[in-house]
Amino acid sequence: MQLLKKTTITETIRLNRLRWFGHVQRMEENRITKKVLYMYLETTRLRGRPRNRWQDEVRENGRLVGGEGWQEKVHNRQEWKKLLRTARKRRILHMSTE
Repeated sequence: MQLLKKTTITETIRLNRLRWFGHVQRMEENRITKKVLYMYLETTRLRGRPRNRWQDEVRENGRLVGGEGWQEKVHNRQEWKKLLRTARKRRILHMSTE
């Protein structure tokens, strides 16, 4: 019996997070979505190990998918789509940071 290689929900979430990040990065600087993404809120964090933020997850997944220069690849839409498509086919994000 041959097992199917279906993408897990975790992989799908990680890939969609990267896809959304690329979309927002290519927006103009004055767009509200981009402003909110880089907004700094002056709040105190809870004691103990800090929880991962959305941007921390994007940074880690981007590094896994695109290597060290992944942030420059975001600005070229076709290259970014190709990179994410390759990551999905090769299942690069499968169980990588769980």
